[in-house]
Amino acid sequence: MEVCGGQTHAIVRWGLEQLLPAGLRLIHGPGCPVCVTPAATIDQALALAADSGVILCSYGDMLRVPGRGPVGPLSDLLKVRAAGGDVRLLTTPLQALDLAQQHPDRQVVFLAVGFETTAPATALLAQQALALGVTNLSLLLAHVRVVPAMEAIMAGPHNQVQGFVAAGHVCAVMGTAELEQLAARYRIPVVVGGFAPRELLQAIQVCVQLLEDGTPRVVNAYGRVVRPEGNPVARALLERVFAVADGPWRGLGTIAQGVLELRTAYRHLDARQRFGWLAATPHHPALAAVAAAEGPCISAQVLQGLARPGDCPAFGTTCTPEHPLGAPMVSSEGACAAYYHYRP
Repeated sequence: MEVCGGQTHAIVRWGLEQLLPAGLRLIHGPGCPVCVTPAATIDQALALAADSGVILCSYGDMLRVPGRGPVGPLSDLLKVRAAGGDVRLLTTPLQALDLAQQHPDRQVVFLAVGFETTAPATALLAQQALALGVTNLSLLLAHVRVVPAMEAIMAGPHNQVQGFVAAGHVCAVMGTAELEQLAARYRIPVVVGGFAPRELLQAIQVCVQLLEDGTPRVVNAYGRVVRPEGNPVARALLERVFAVADGPWRGLGTIAQGVLELRTAYRHLDARQRFGWLAATPHHPALAAVAAAEGPCISAQVLQGLARPGDCPAFGTTCTPEHPLGAPMVSSEGACAAYYHYRP
């Protein structure tokens, strides 16, 4: 299993699976941060975006993830913006700080998603907001941790994974210590891989060799970027601002130590605390009595590596990147989008 949406896209785009021998199968894991953001968080973002006193901002792909919102059962932030909501596209979290300073009469909410790769930038935003005393900025936090999700997959009753190609960019921040614990606990090989076709094939080859040798250990096949200790500055920033907590992943349920939450000194920046009605979303008019259109989407199985996009009856017909039913078709790193664009 590769655990990175960028790696999934490279594998599918360059047809790497077609180069592999019979009996060797790649399983696509929950490596897309947009895809694993809980549905409840999307619903909360939609409700906030519909509030006339709020500027809701996030990264590009998040604006198209469907949820239950004020303009229909398959709302997204773009539809809320079209209906009059103030939704902004950001390329860096620090732009949210600029927005808050430019609009002191409005509440600015940053929908913060991603793995340990994007979390340091959010931590820097929180640190600067605290230092500057900005009072009209808050975070709708959905940062998740990769290794606990890998553990959850290994512990699942339908697990088929015999080895992992780990996400190189996450390891560039966090290092390899957690992966070594995972490999020892479940006695599986874990190879840190890059993103270019040659790097991915090398990681797959090393993983297979470790399997054949019966050697359950971690190998760093992305040494030009990843160091065993990771990025000490980024890790220290994460430790200062965030605490590890149990929390939900879309498609995988609640994962032990699977999310990040704000530490006490930064808790006033928590949008769920600032907007108390978010804790009771069924009672808020923007979310009340709006049933989600489940349809035939099997994104939960895709995210767990138990199904492939082509197994879904809606794939490529009623579910396309232009009209997605689930997050894996929305995201530029989603498995469904990869298969739609690159598989005939």
